[in-house]
Amino acid sequence: MEPTAWGLDVPGVITALPDGARATALTFDACGGAGGSGYDAALVELLRTHGVPATLFLNARWIDANPAEFEQLAADPLFEIANHGTAHRPLSVTGRSAYGIAGTRDPGEVYDEIAGNTAKLTALLGRPPRFFRSGTAHYDDVATRIAADLHTRVAGFTVNADGGATFTAAQVRAEVAAAPPGAILIAHMNHPASGTAPGFAAALPPLLAAGRTFTRLSDALR
Repeated sequence: MEPTAWGLDVPGVITALPDGARATALTFDACGGAGGSGYDAALVELLRTHGVPATLFLNARWIDANPAEFEQLAADPLFEIANHGTAHRPLSVTGRSAYGIAGTRDPGEVYDEIAGNTAKLTALLGRPPRFFRSGTAHYDDVATRIAADLHTRVAGFTVNADGGATFTAAQVRAEVAAAPPGAILIAHMNHPASGTAPGFAAALPPLLAAGRTFTRLSDALR
């Protein structure tokens, strides 16, 4: 079957919370490998200090590089662990690439990219992760149907809060502050030298003071 759509927002990708949602969903990717295997401890502690829940999309290689940090995150009920792929590849059945990263080349590689890290996370957590996000968050519509067949929900985003960990702290603050209720924000927790943590540190307290609430994806998408 030939795909008919490709990109960030294709059929089968959740890009916002349900209509009427009052909370905002924070999601953070940890890419691993060439995408970086660092750990932004300041960002995680910020979320803990303010009691802000989040969904953490972890790549298999990042988990292997950070076993102690993974164990602490998985044990913290503030966070939900989700699947960020086995090798951090765009999800395609024809090998399409995004941001210079080669995508999966056929349905078998799509399966491996999802199922490999699903198996790892299931063994570590004792349950399968509910959500998946590919490396680069790019998909074709055949790949998302394969994900659905694997009982995996594909999570995109509404707001790119840190531009792949390239934004300054001021840019991150502006994106987070402007995000509306019901939005899904994507940012990164594997680049501790980036502007992500200080940007969130500037944005979250005023939002919380104004009554904004935050949610894990699993609590908003039943």
